[in-house]
Amino acid sequence: MTAVVTVLFFGVAYGMILYLISVGLSVTMGLMGFVNLAHGVFAMLGGYAAVTLMNQLGLSLFAALPLACVAVTIIGFVLERTLYSRLYGRSELDQVLFSMGLILISMAVVRLIWGPMAQPVQLPDYLKGQSVVGGIELPTYRFVLVAFGAAVIVALWVIFERTLFGARIRAAVDNRGMAQAIGIDTSRLFAVTFGLGTGLAALGGALGADVLAIAPNYPLHYIVYFMVVVAVGGLGSIRGPFIAALSIGLADTACKYLLPEMGSVFIFAFVFALLLWRPNGITGKR
Repeated sequence: MTAVVTVLFFGVAYGMILYLISVGLSVTMGLMGFVNLAHGVFAMLGGYAAVTLMNQLGLSLFAALPLACVAVTIIGFVLERTLYSRLYGRSELDQVLFSMGLILISMAVVRLIWGPMAQPVQLPDYLKGQSVVGGIELPTYRFVLVAFGAAVIVALWVIFERTLFGARIRAAVDNRGMAQAIGIDTSRLFAVTFGLGTGLAALGGALGADVLAIAPNYPLHYIVYFMVVVAVGGLGSIRGPFIAALSIGLADTACKYLLPEMGSVFIFAFVFALLLWRPNGITGKR
């Protein structure tokens, strides 16, 4: 029983990190139709920024998180205005080549600044150790991950379902031409949404630095998982990626615990089968 609860708990925490990073990619790909393989770069930058603020400047975790998110959001907004916007409507090959170039450049830059090794995370004392729940000891920091993930999910639901900004995003995802016809400035909407997506990626990268190691190969190592969450969850959705991230987090954790010799083979086999059945994701039209 203890092993089952532990696996479930670790799987949920892992799924929350995948969701925080991937949901922005889902919305921006659904809205802009841009194959942004470099989305993991912003998660990596958020992790590096937070770790640097904590380890070298002595800031607390909850002080470093907003600063890291704001910094990466600004970077994302600038890149969208100066580079990404020039490739809207171009072929998928052009977008993929641009994304891969951005990944390689970012990897070289962070290796030059921070070195080739993974960055250690110095958690505050009150987040270290174990917490006892129902007689079972579980890592305290994982509770923070789950709580943050739940709070972000609620906030995103309110933004997308209960605000005018969210209504405009949904309209542009469903029919960009009609959204423009009724006066929605899709160019500005793209920039703001892209900035929001990069900020969420930075938050996920910073929060998950203790789970997904912050190292120069981060964008290449984890981009497959982020793309799988988006593909399974469906483009332009916030609910689908949550279901997908939670399912993948639980299944991947359980598979590595029960069948470590198989690694992630089961996960990818399951994803292939699912996408053959529902190519547009679990929330997309069949």
